[in-house]
Amino acid sequence: MMTMVENQDESSVQITLSNRIGYEKVAMACSASFAEMFGFPKDKVEDLKTIVAEASTNAMAHGNQGRLEAKVVVSMSCKNDTIYVSVADEGTGIETQPPIPDIERIIENNETVCGFGLFLIKQLADKVAFTQQPDNGHVIHMALNMKAQADHAA
Repeated sequence: MMTMVENQDESSVQITLSNRIGYEKVAMACSASFAEMFGFPKDKVEDLKTIVAEASTNAMAHGNQGRLEAKVVVSMSCKNDTIYVSVADEGTGIETQPPIPDIERIIENNETVCGFGLFLIKQLADKVAFTQQPDNGHVIHMALNMKAQADHAA
């Protein structure tokens, strides 16, 4: 299901994905088209695709724990040269943030890849926040400004 609502100040899109790895590609394609509509440069479009894919994949695998009946909802809006993205799952959220991955140890095959998607999201997005929904859902909120450099302190 996809809906799009537009007005003069803001446009938004919401996609509900089946909880199947591979469907994050639908969200990636939609986010790219959405950003291109607002004139985002190619490098920012690629950053957006990456954060949407990583957040959607994490929601499917970790949030929804692979449950096929669960859904992932990706919402995007654009206002003042910033795209705001939220990815919601039906899980309980992250109890503790994974440690920052050691890239050199991962490359040398000495460390398992854990938390790398979240690390990428924090590096590419200008803002990242997490909320727990009262109806047993978890949401990651991200913002990407067309002109800003990513804030790595998120």
